[in-house]
Amino acid sequence: MTNTANVTNAAPKKRRRAASLDRRKARAGWVFVLPFVLGFVIIYLPIIFNSIRLSFFELESMPGGALAETFVGFANYNEALFVNPDFVSTLIAGLGRLAFDIPAIVIFSLFMAVLLNQKMVGRAAFRAIFFIPVILSTGIMASIDQGNILASYGEEGVSGGQSHSASSQIVSMLDVEVLFDQMKVGREIVGYVIGIVNSIYDIVNRSGVQMLIFLAGLQSISPAIYESCQIEGASAWETFWKITLPMISPMILVNAIYTVIDSFTAGSNTVMRFIEQEYSTKQGVISTAMAWMYFILVILIVAVVALILGRFVFYQRRD
Repeated sequence: MTNTANVTNAAPKKRRRAASLDRRKARAGWVFVLPFVLGFVIIYLPIIFNSIRLSFFELESMPGGALAETFVGFANYNEALFVNPDFVSTLIAGLGRLAFDIPAIVIFSLFMAVLLNQKMVGRAAFRAIFFIPVILSTGIMASIDQGNILASYGEEGVSGGQSHSASSQIVSMLDVEVLFDQMKVGREIVGYVIGIVNSIYDIVNRSGVQMLIFLAGLQSISPAIYESCQIEGASAWETFWKITLPMISPMILVNAIYTVIDSFTAGSNTVMRFIEQEYSTKQGVISTAMAWMYFILVILIVAVVALILGRFVFYQRRD
């Protein structure tokens, strides 16, 4: 009787120790993110609040350089949507570009990650080469020599007629349109493939981070799973669809959301440039209303992408 009583009394102590360890880990996590939280609350939160407030006001210059605020409600939003003739059209064009970019970048980065995950000579060098465009396109490097010859490859199109870039020469030799016409494929798919070929430089340039995320997911898959597939006689194609793709599906969700945010906030984004141009030319709060509508649209698209792809994500149980 005494032994059983000791065992029952020892169990709650283990649970308390485990709970105490979890609390210590939670406190350490909060200490780690504390600088960001303080910076966001003290610096960014007042700026965000003031920006939202100004989107409902109209500013008028007063003698002496002061600004008079007049509350106008949703007049700025109404003018941006229904009076300004270019904002909605630019927004729709940006959404169309986004629908083109996300599948192309995610599929290309997944394809290259699978290739770079294979055992081969110089694998580390190839990984570094594909990540170099990410380094070159950040910070001050992005503003140096905007019109260099490498960037010109991404700007010239397949059907430009007068272009002599390497990409257009490759497409003219392969004759993508004739190939797909003989396969009886719809014109929409033909246009999509040609658009991908035209934007191959931009796709490679924006796929470095996604490749690293996919590589991390691929390397987290246990080799024993692939050995079991080989023993069972599964082909490489079956192994990819039945094992690799489900196991890295969480990374597909992460990369899709990352690509959405990266595309919407890139310096080359047409909507971002349009809003900046509106602010620099008119110095009005209408651009603030445009920016907040754009922000809400980005959040909605991220939520839709997460909701759709989240239904197909496979989470491996560790217990």
